[in-house]
Amino acid sequence: MTNVDQFESVFRSADKPVFQPADVELATVLVVSDLAPEAAERFTGAVRRFLHGLDDPAITWETLDGGRFASQGELLEQVERIAPQLVCSYRNLHSDGWRWPHSLGEYLDVLTQVGPSPVLVCPHPEEMEPDTFADFGTDRVMAVTDHLAGDDRLVNWAVKIAEDDGHLLLTHIEDQRDYERMIDVISKIPALDTDAARRTIMPQLLKEPRDYIRSCREQLERAGARVVVEEVVTMGHRLGDYERLVKEHRVDVLVLNTRDDDQLAMHGHAYPLVVELRALPMLLL
Repeated sequence: MTNVDQFESVFRSADKPVFQPADVELATVLVVSDLAPEAAERFTGAVRRFLHGLDDPAITWETLDGGRFASQGELLEQVERIAPQLVCSYRNLHSDGWRWPHSLGEYLDVLTQVGPSPVLVCPHPEEMEPDTFADFGTDRVMAVTDHLAGDDRLVNWAVKIAEDDGHLLLTHIEDQRDYERMIDVISKIPALDTDAARRTIMPQLLKEPRDYIRSCREQLERAGARVVVEEVVTMGHRLGDYERLVKEHRVDVLVLNTRDDDQLAMHGHAYPLVVELRALPMLLL
């Protein structure tokens, strides 16, 4: 490696994203269900208790019951009319698909991929009584991504919904299989030192999210945010490890990205998490 290459490597290593805290503007929250009006209002009450960290008289809460939309188009029209900054709902609206836990249902697919607002996905009322998940609260919020460094929006939303003095777990799991495949490819190229790659690549992969989490902790403390930031950075197999971490850390709600500019389908590993962890509220950005 030339001196110029060494200097460039050192410079690029020092050039790392720093978290920028920003308040999430939240004027209107819309709660969507397929229930009759009275039951729909009770569900809204449960969502409000769950999100009691958003206890702000300036926030308007709207309820959309099952009689006010009968198609995805009508639902999107209602969302456009109300223009909420956050939509709260559950899987398999206007469907008995909740009996077969293999999908989100057509309405939620549209809300999460076409609708303009983040969506809080709650447990279906037939799978869990709304008062039960309402009691979870948001004391332990886990932000999930496969590229945490620089994802300020994800962190700011997680801070927004967390209770005062709650725990914010910033989580990054580097895929072990992808890493091993990369090392295997390097081992087949004579010009590259496999041992050096194995020694140096993994620490660098894990260093970047750790540095970013450190900046999150420092910047949030300076901003006076009342959250306790915890770091979870490791190698693993993502889906299984996230399921394990949710149990180990007694997570109340996941926050994850679901939109991908390069495709219509839900982003990356988000879909299997949303489908399989049905008893856990999730905020989909």
